Amino acid sequence: MYINKCGNDGVFQKGVVTRYGALELSPSAGVLNYGQGVLEGIKAYRSAEDDRLLLFRPDQNALRMKMGAERICMPSPSVETFVDAVKETALANKRWVPPPGKGSLYIRPLLMGTGAVLGFAPAPDYTFLVYCSPVGNYFKGTFASLDLIIEDELHRATPGGAGGVKSITNYAPVLKGISKAKQRGYSEVLYLDSVHKKYIEEVSCCNIFVVKGNVISTPATSGTILEGITRKSIMEIASDRGYQIEERAIAVEELEDAGEVFCTGTAVGVAPVGTITYQGKRMEFKVGASTVGRELYTILEGIQTGKTKDDKGWIVEVQ
Repeated sequence: MYINKCGNDGVFQKGVVTRYGALELSPSAGVLNYGQGVLEGIKAYRSAEDDRLLLFRPDQNALRMKMGAERICMPSPSVETFVDAVKETALANKRWVPPPGKGSLYIRPLLMGTGAVLGFAPAPDYTFLVYCSPVGNYFKGTFASLDLIIEDELHRATPGGAGGVKSITNYAPVLKGISKAKQRGYSEVLYLDSVHKKYIEEVSCCNIFVVKGNVISTPATSGTILEGITRKSIMEIASDRGYQIEERAIAVEELEDAGEVFCTGTAVGVAPVGTITYQGKRMEFKVGASTVGRELYTILEGIQTGKTKDDKGWIVEVQ
């Protein structure tokens, strides 16, 4: 894993790659007491044509971490430092990257306040670290679909809060909703906005898209929705393919006449949604090989794994 530390001056030192292991933290570390931390998720792929190691748009993750760190009063590594750290970590763990088609290396950059602070204030010291783990394909065998249930009591984020940043504090609050959903046989939870309680926002860990004919709609990022890297990429790919892209408020009632729904994220890629249940009503959507989601996923996955020429400059090769 890669470790880099920062003191009161806000300057990160030269990071080092060391053996993966436990960290020593003060009981009064800012991250433990006040949740001062942000994270990212990136995947490294073995090229489908050769043994090259490929990263997908790590600069975008670096920029998102900087934005999130600023929101919760932390210094952050530069984009160059971030990308270099991810590359060093991927290279040091190259033997753990699964073969093409069998999975990828999931890389987790984490920035947190590790300095001791008992009074409520930003931590005096920070640690930026990067670790990783090999992961299999999200879907085993067939391209399975998700069964979502809309949560209308619990909320993931509120206007003016930190729902739009990848803060560590955004994840524990959704565990209860996910647990309830899985006990009832659903894959995941789709959250509504906390003000009107009528507009869909996002699934616990991924963005959502609604397809009606040639129009692909997704909730606008207005501070309560995470601006996913996969979300942004799929929107650009879809636009290139001639689809009309809309970022807007989507009322839950609009799902009733949607032809297709899919989710996007680093972990799931592009995941088809088979059903969404709301207040006891189950809505079904098209899934399978001839769907818009599958079309866009094929293009995305081709770029990520080197099977398709990268005309956009999204791929960073680890050397």
